[in-house]
Amino acid sequence: MTRALIALNRRTFASLRHRNYRLFFAGQVVSLAGSWMQNTALAWMVIELTHSPVAVGFLVFCRFLPFTVLGLVAGAVADRVDNRRLVMGALAVQMLVSGALTALAFSGHAEAWHLYTLALLGGAAVVFEAPGRHALTFQMVGRRELPNAIALNSGLLNGARVVGPAFAGAIIAGGGVSWCFALNTLSFLAVLAGLWRMRVDELVPLDRADEAPSLVRAVREGLAYARGSRDVRLVLWLTAVISTVGFNFNVLVPVLAADTLGAGPEVFGLISAAFGAGALAGALTVAALRRASFAWLFGGTVGFSVALLAIAPIRNVAAAAALLFAVGVFYTLWSANSNAILQLSAPDHLRGRVLSIYLFAFVGLAPLGGLLAGWLADAGGTALAFSVAGGVSLAASVAAATELSDRPLLRVPLRLPGRP
Repeated sequence: MTRALIALNRRTFASLRHRNYRLFFAGQVVSLAGSWMQNTALAWMVIELTHSPVAVGFLVFCRFLPFTVLGLVAGAVADRVDNRRLVMGALAVQMLVSGALTALAFSGHAEAWHLYTLALLGGAAVVFEAPGRHALTFQMVGRRELPNAIALNSGLLNGARVVGPAFAGAIIAGGGVSWCFALNTLSFLAVLAGLWRMRVDELVPLDRADEAPSLVRAVREGLAYARGSRDVRLVLWLTAVISTVGFNFNVLVPVLAADTLGAGPEVFGLISAAFGAGALAGALTVAALRRASFAWLFGGTVGFSVALLAIAPIRNVAAAAALLFAVGVFYTLWSANSNAILQLSAPDHLRGRVLSIYLFAFVGLAPLGGLLAGWLADAGGTALAFSVAGGVSLAASVAAATELSDRPLLRVPLRLPGRP
């Protein structure tokens, strides 16, 4: 039994044997917790200023609009520059935005348009950091352990969803949103220090062309590759539909807490943390599997959709938290397998662009999704919004599974290529 547990732990945390990845992982433990504190505080601040679900939807619109406008270009940039330096520069900009939020909140003169503007600027930095960060993960661990590292990254992100919102709820109740912004500003120092200390000579070299194509041609090449692969095309389509219609928790969870459950910031933090705990559990499961699979991907999307439908009529805090935990588990099964399948399918010189298309599908359409979710919640409450989200996501999952029903990859885990 003990040997089995040791072997399971080795499989689950295999990527941490790489020094560069350990540095990155440790820095992200601190930084991501701070980021989720800020996300929670920002949404709550908008609710307090406006008392409008549509206003929270517009905040999401501002945060993710840069992905819509710049997402494809960011991938082309990631394919031609040093990913480590790209990530460091983008994180430094995010740190400055967080510092501006801190000063604004402490001043006591914040207005909604101030928050929308800073959310837009922060989103512009994230749009360049995200494809660089994903591509850097490949360089830190190599091809064979990439699915494990993606799952651990997802676990880290969703562990932060537990800690960040829970701390944010307590801090907002005790001292206000200003301290959440201040702590997030300081948290960026941890991940920047980890990136600075990396050994560049231990990063996996990338097979790139000596002369990079123009940005326009680079974007076209990425889109052409995505269109030409049925598996890639289908994963991207499914991601776009579910992310746009089904994954609008930045809008719906604050409204669920404040309006449907009639609760305060503590409960908002609690139910947000429940989703994060479930996502963390799902991430550890995927990390232990160490393989990417279409079967797990579809199991995740179907489970995610059914759990959303189950939340729609809920008016009890405990039941809402339990169902959000389940949503989190299935969300990670879906997203981690999607990310791994796309990265393993893409050649080195196109990986950044494929990731940028994936991120565009995942968050680039979120501005429209956020406005849709806000409008549905305003028109029929969270019951209507969660029902539409779950129903559309389930229909898309069934359609995608049917399209790939002739492929053995639907039933058998994707075979990983050999050595990096």
